[in-house]
Amino acid sequence: MSNKKAKQSEVLKITITAMLLAVCMVSQVFKNLSVYITGPIVNMCLVLCLMTAGLKYALLLALITPVTAYFISAAPVMTAVPGIVPLIMAGNVVLVVVAFFFVRPTLKKNTLKNNVTYVITSVIAAGAKGAFMGLTISLWLLPTFLPEASPLRKKLGVFQTMFSLTQFVTALIGFAYLYIVWQAVKKFFASEIGE
Repeated sequence: MSNKKAKQSEVLKITITAMLLAVCMVSQVFKNLSVYITGPIVNMCLVLCLMTAGLKYALLLALITPVTAYFISAAPVMTAVPGIVPLIMAGNVVLVVVAFFFVRPTLKKNTLKNNVTYVITSVIAAGAKGAFMGLTISLWLLPTFLPEASPLRKKLGVFQTMFSLTQFVTALIGFAYLYIVWQAVKKFFASEIGE
């Protein structure tokens, strides 16, 4: 790849990442309406970034989106226990890395066998994110650091579900969205980015 072509490819990847960040930020405005709106869109954008711009930019997006969510529409529990933010970042990183090794190679091929494999690898990636966040946030961080006197303590069970099972479900929905979007855009990205 020539130097000029490499620079154009890098600019395209940065542009894609910025556009996907914008989509995530718009969806985060609706987070307080339903996590089932925001969660799947953010998860889809993370893996779409992986597919189109590569691992480096997907990891960057994985780290930025929890920060934008915190400033756009932080849930009261995030304000009470700010340590949730870095663990959400880590959960996003887990999703992207597992998707890099399992989902990405499968999605790049388009056969019936790979479609079945895509479902299996999507469940693995979503499960890894849900399990990581469940162990770190639901079972450790919240019970340990949510103040006993806080009225939020009464909703601990709801928060524990939100940061475990809900993460798994929203990631799965995100993979379903991704599959649909990828069918529409894959030819363009295969020719433009050449990965």
